[in-house]
Amino acid sequence: MKQKTIIPVGPYHPLQEEPELFKLFCDGEIVTDIEWETGYNHRGIEKINESKTFEQVFFVVERICGICSTSHPFAFANAMEEIAQVKVPDRAKYIRTIIAELERIHSHLLWVGLAGHFIGYNTVFMWAWKYREPILDLFEIITGNRNSYAMFKIGGVRRDIDEKDYSKILKILDGVKPKAEMLMKAVIDDPVIHMRTKGIGILTKQDILDYCAVGPTARASGVDVDIRRDDPYAAYPLVNWKVIVTQEGDVFAKAVVRFLEIFESISIIEQCVEKLRKDPPGQIDVKVKNIPEGNGAGRAEAPRGEVFHYVITDGSNSPVRHKIRAPSYVNVATFKKSCVGQTISDATLALAAVDPCYCCTERMAHVYDSRTRQRVLDGRGLIQLSQQRTQTLKKNLFGKNT
Repeated sequence: MKQKTIIPVGPYHPLQEEPELFKLFCDGEIVTDIEWETGYNHRGIEKINESKTFEQVFFVVERICGICSTSHPFAFANAMEEIAQVKVPDRAKYIRTIIAELERIHSHLLWVGLAGHFIGYNTVFMWAWKYREPILDLFEIITGNRNSYAMFKIGGVRRDIDEKDYSKILKILDGVKPKAEMLMKAVIDDPVIHMRTKGIGILTKQDILDYCAVGPTARASGVDVDIRRDDPYAAYPLVNWKVIVTQEGDVFAKAVVRFLEIFESISIIEQCVEKLRKDPPGQIDVKVKNIPEGNGAGRAEAPRGEVFHYVITDGSNSPVRHKIRAPSYVNVATFKKSCVGQTISDATLALAAVDPCYCCTERMAHVYDSRTRQRVLDGRGLIQLSQQRTQTLKKNLFGKNT
């Protein structure tokens, strides 16, 4: 009987920048099965939030993901506003939407650049990241930060957009459009990229439904789903835009969806800025003094798909329970379908095609012994273990007196 080869991808690998282990079971160059091992990131964010005030939780959940750092505050705000029965002012809705769509543009451009790098097309990588810079400049103009924008709060946003910045925003977006269009045409028309991405890592519509995949991963396989439209929030019902859907389900289709979404995001932002310009300055938040006992579910469409936050409150100033589900949690599992039958080189592209974020996905509150099923560590114990390990490393590196 022929023994199959196991190819490990991770936990540290040039194609997967965050720690995660994929075991590719191969017959020659063809992947016949795949196993996915998680558990390399232990951050305990859900447990940490139970000891934070609602105000502090916004700053914690922003750090779940560095690329889509506003989608988690967005979903958390939606959940808390459901509990508090708060109606957010329209001006705050437009500002929230502008930030979320800028984030979608920068995230998609980042993915396109990395995709070019993964297939050895570093010109695409350099172009995409160069054209992403003006978007980060816009974040700095609007929020003061290029990442982790600290804009969201229960009932609205923390800072208004200055009237003098409207023209800056529109001018920068006008400059991004032709660059993004040129980049899209260069990618979509390139025969080498066609060879490396078309027919690779296909997910059928049924695969998407079976794995409950979300975001561009689902829309590239003909599943017309988008939380911005299906469960409307913020300013999305107040502006015109369309959901981008393709049918092929391969790596190329996922790239097309993301490219076209960039132009939809630019259009949404332009409409929001015009609404702000037309309307007189008004409230950007509603003052909320107390959060009642209750529970709320908040959803937001992150660049990778639906982010879900569920919060239980007891009338105090902190959550009793805060459950978070990131889009990569469901999207990563589709690798079982997209990688089997591919060559090793194509399987790694399929792994990257869903734009996985493992730091989004993994949050640990308890550690159990796999054999006895007994709990070994709780959330507090994990934090103490991490602190002890840090002290040990400091002593080893800098001496006993550190």
